[in-house]
Order: sequence, then structure tokens, then C-alpha cells
Amino acid sequence: MKTINKYSKLIALILVGLVSSQKVKAQYDAMFTQYMFNEMFINPAYAGSKEALAVTALHRQQWVSFPGRPVTTTFSMHGPLAQNKMGLGLSLLNEKIGVLNRNLLYGSYAYRIKTGKTGHLSFGLMGGAHIQSTNYSELKNVTNTADIQLNQNAPTVILPNFGTGVYYYNNKFYCGLSVPRMLDDNVAFAGDGSVVKSLNFNTSKFHYYATVGGVIDLADGLLMKPQLLVKVVQNAPIEFDPNINFLLKEKLWLGASYRSYSDISAIVGYQFNPQFLASLSYDYSLTKIQNYSAGSFEMALSYVFGYKAKKIATPRYF
Repeated sequence: MKTINKYSKLIALILVGLVSSQKVKAQYDAMFTQYMFNEMFINPAYAGSKEALAVTALHRQQWVSFPGRPVTTTFSMHGPLAQNKMGLGLSLLNEKIGVLNRNLLYGSYAYRIKTGKTGHLSFGLMGGAHIQSTNYSELKNVTNTADIQLNQNAPTVILPNFGTGVYYYNNKFYCGLSVPRMLDDNVAFAGDGSVVKSLNFNTSKFHYYATVGGVIDLADGLLMKPQLLVKVVQNAPIEFDPNINFLLKEKLWLGASYRSYSDISAIVGYQFNPQFLASLSYDYSLTKIQNYSAGSFEMALSYVFGYKAKKIATPRYF
């Protein structure tokens, strides 16, 4: 308990340091282990790819038992329009990290081109806003109580952003490339506690996401679903998230995942029917933070409406 309290104080000091530096980033991307069920957040061209109205809810508890840990909840829905020639989507996110609370609201549009018998190539755009607030009154063990910035909550900050992407899929394979956030946004805190916002279009700050995956029939009643997410940012190490899942008898999902420099994960899910999937993942950190937490948990629920009405004969598991 003393060790946890020590790190709780450390988190408070880090937050104070961020305020003292007078500039913080409003833009950063939430982390998901089950990104394969949440692609709407990283690629707007994914909208409409289920060829029916699809909804996904996901909740993540990161570094359980660690004070001030990230807690993230997301909801997304998307579907096709104009005889599958277009797709529309909506994505919502709430995340709390220490005294920081932020909400993301994005709308997505995809223009879809049929390629071959089962293939589609989509080009997407997304736009929305980040809404961020900071409750400094939750900080404890802060000795400099005379600091005006710590004696009042920071004003709520609302910043727009937009992104783009391309996505291709057929019955057995998919790949995508996207930049979900194209504006580099900064928040500066003045000495009187007021906020100065700035937005810049800077290609050197882009976060590029590349995804590739597919489904392979190994035997009767056994499917393998390998996937890979690659994240590229200038002047930072390339991040790899390989993942492999197996589907047994069209019901039970069992899988494993690795996040470069960070975590290994186990995934289990149950496919109640071709429309409804529930899944759970557990991350074991490969960093020293595992000594002070119980790992990270993530639960996802996905449902596809109008499945039978759309006469989708073969389910597509991505």
C-alpha cells in the first residue's frame, strides 16, 4: 500500500509538472487490445463494411489497481447507404486518466467501390471534436496550494479534428491505411489559469495506422484469423500489434496478441450467433508497471442488425 501511495504522489507531481510547463497535448490516441473490433476509431473507410447496421461497445480498465489509471469506454455504429455505395458511422469515446477527462465525438463517411465478386475498396473521411476537462481539485498531496492553476479546475477545452483512410476487403482478406487525427492540437495554460488553444496541420505529427488480416480455413469447424496493426509516427519507434485468433465450431474465439515494447494479451470470445459477439481480453505488461498493477482488462460487445434481411449467407469475421 505504501508503494502504491508513493506512485499516487508521483502521478500528482507529473500532472503538476505538466501544468507548470504551460503546454499540454490535447490530441493522443486511446489504446485498445481488441482493435480488430473497434476499427471505426482508426479508419473512417471502415464505415458500412459490415453491409448492415453494426454497433460495438467496448470498455477498458488499464493497469488495474494503479491509481489514476486510464479507464476508457467507447461506442460506435455504422452502416451502408445507397445500395452499399456509401457508408456512414458515428464514434463516441470517454476516457479518464487521473484528473483528466476527455470525450471524443466523430462522424465518418465512406465512399465504397465494388471490386470483383466479393471485394470492396473504400475511401473515408471523419470529422469531430475533442472535449477535454481537468479537475485539479482531485489532486492530493500537492504542497504548493498557492498555485492558482491548482486551486481551480481548468476550463473545458473543445478542439476540432479530422482524419482520412482507405480500406479494402473481400470475404477472406482485408487491409487498411489511415490517419485518424490530422490536426496537431495544443493547449497552453496562462499564469491566470486561462487557456490558449492552437491547431496546426503538420504532416510530421501524423499518426499512420496500417492494418492487415484475414480468415483461413484450417479444418472443418476451425478458422484462424491472423491480424496485424502497425503504427508509424515520425521520430518514434514503429509499433507492431500482431494478433491471432482461432474460431472453434463457429462459437468459441481463443486468441493471443502482442504489443511491441509493452504487453502480451490473451483474448477469449463467444459467438452467440453470426450477429452477436462478446469478447474479453487481458493484458500482462512487459514493463515495470506490472509490479504495481493487476494488468489490463477489456470487454467488447458487437451486434449486427438486419443480418437475415440483408441475406448475408457467409459471415465475415472482420
